[in-house]
Amino acid sequence: MVIRKLLATVTCALLWILSGCSPPPPDGAESVIVVHGLGRTSASMTILVSRLKNAGFRVVSFGYPSTSEPMEALVDRLQTEVGRCCEGETETVHFVTHSMGGVLVRSYLNRQPEAHQGRVVMLSPPNQGSEIIDAFADSPLLQRFVGPAGSSLGTDSAGIASQLGPVRFGLGIVTGDRSMNPLASWLIPGPDDGKVAVDRARVEGATDFIVVSATHTFIMNRREVAEEVVHFLRNGRFEREDQ
Repeated sequence: MVIRKLLATVTCALLWILSGCSPPPPDGAESVIVVHGLGRTSASMTILVSRLKNAGFRVVSFGYPSTSEPMEALVDRLQTEVGRCCEGETETVHFVTHSMGGVLVRSYLNRQPEAHQGRVVMLSPPNQGSEIIDAFADSPLLQRFVGPAGSSLGTDSAGIASQLGPVRFGLGIVTGDRSMNPLASWLIPGPDDGKVAVDRARVEGATDFIVVSATHTFIMNRREVAEEVVHFLRNGRFEREDQ
């Protein structure tokens, strides 16, 4: 009997970790749409989604074909998802993004005629593009690996990030300064997270900005990052003060 109860407890714990299951959100819970990054899936955000649910938010994890469609098509997909899941609250829904997901949400909100009242937290966003895309811009392999949306993330004036302009919504940015990719970091000037320079994560109009000791690939899994995300969504500021 004891062994059976122990196995049941372990099984429940594993299911909770893998699925991000948590109690249903309370009535009136604020909605958060979580958007993964380039070349990833919604599974990459599972841990963060679970922590947001446990904090009392209603969470929708948005998956999209990041490497096969241009940015405009991805924006269309996101717009459809917002209308489907958050009808009646599209102006107040929050967003939490990773990597290119931040540029996708910027593109979506840039399309909206009304000012967005919800808050946005971006993790390691290439808000001013990425030197890695610049370095391989002439390579036929670039399109194959990152697709049309990823290929548009260069740092020059032709890059989509440069065309979006300042943000017009409450935005908190968390980026990392640790790298597991020495070659990529060699291409990137200054501190970086292995994919995006710290300074390239910034964007005019952002409310708050902090740097954590994390890599681009795993920044969303850190507990301290989740805590800062929750704090910003609730208060419009991070608990830490960097800037």
